[in-house]
Amino acid sequence: MSSRMSCAGFLYRAFAVLALAGAAFHADAQDIQLALPIACELGRTCYIQNYTDLDPSPSARDYKCGTLTYDNHNGTDFRLPSLAAQKTGVEVRAAAGGRILRIRNDAPDDAFTKSGREAVREAECGNGVIIEHPEQWETQYCHLAVGSVLVNPGDKVEPGQPIGRVGLSGLTEYPHLHFTVRHNGAVVDPFAYGVRPGSCEGGQSLWLAAFRAKLEYQERAILNAGFTTGPVTMELIEDGSAERQTPSASSMAIVAFVRAIGLKAGDAQWLVVKDPLENVIAENRSAPLQGNKAQFMLFAGKKRPPGGWDRGTYKATYVVERDGQVVLKKDLELIF
Repeated sequence: MSSRMSCAGFLYRAFAVLALAGAAFHADAQDIQLALPIACELGRTCYIQNYTDLDPSPSARDYKCGTLTYDNHNGTDFRLPSLAAQKTGVEVRAAAGGRILRIRNDAPDDAFTKSGREAVREAECGNGVIIEHPEQWETQYCHLAVGSVLVNPGDKVEPGQPIGRVGLSGLTEYPHLHFTVRHNGAVVDPFAYGVRPGSCEGGQSLWLAAFRAKLEYQERAILNAGFTTGPVTMELIEDGSAERQTPSASSMAIVAFVRAIGLKAGDAQWLVVKDPLENVIAENRSAPLQGNKAQFMLFAGKKRPPGGWDRGTYKATYVVERDGQVVLKKDLELIF
């Protein structure tokens, strides 16, 4: 087989529905145990943006019957917090031992974001790797950086072995690893292998025991947070500019910002900034969301007063409330 992946092998497919019939799978889940396929710290340097869609209808639900997926999504998305993080070089690793089946290594990064869907037609996965494992298991790794793939078809790999780096190739708007697991050709969810159709609990985890606590389900997460010196956009957060522009005593403004993922319809947010004397100097309250949000950004700030900034500790607090309960919170401090 060519060292280039065939289009049929690399297109996203609606295989997830095949995995719903858990009773049809009789292979022992112990046939494969998965290590983390990316070199990052979950909850700090990477986050799970999406899980496998287990709903066969045009709707979508993840293995907890939650909103962290979309229709026909056939894998797990391990997202980096920014393009700046991606540019440092984040390894993609073999989740289990096996033999390299197919690769692609020459798809450009940013093609989709620059030119649209047509630019990645029949190469939606971008650069990536498919590994075959014993007992008809396969793992697939998508959106790797151009030229970063370190293996070739026929190579043997060990669990945890680097096989490439996270990129922005194929059909993606942000840097992440799209990781798919298949058994006998059908997609399965590594968080709930063999789960009964329609169930929000059950199934077996295919992850090695050492990683299961780190992979605990999080409904919402804070992707980026910090202080900067002016108005904030998604682009400034994504390219790392917002976090690099740390305010000082001479800055023209002090602005706190937060980007969160996994927010739900009905979530209400607020962000408040206080000076060293605990006076509120800026506040931004968002109305309850009308729909689920894959990501959402909020900022609040104040221009430098005529007398300049007081020295000391500036504090910001970000809160997400739902039905009167705090479901997500982040405290920030800036000292000068």
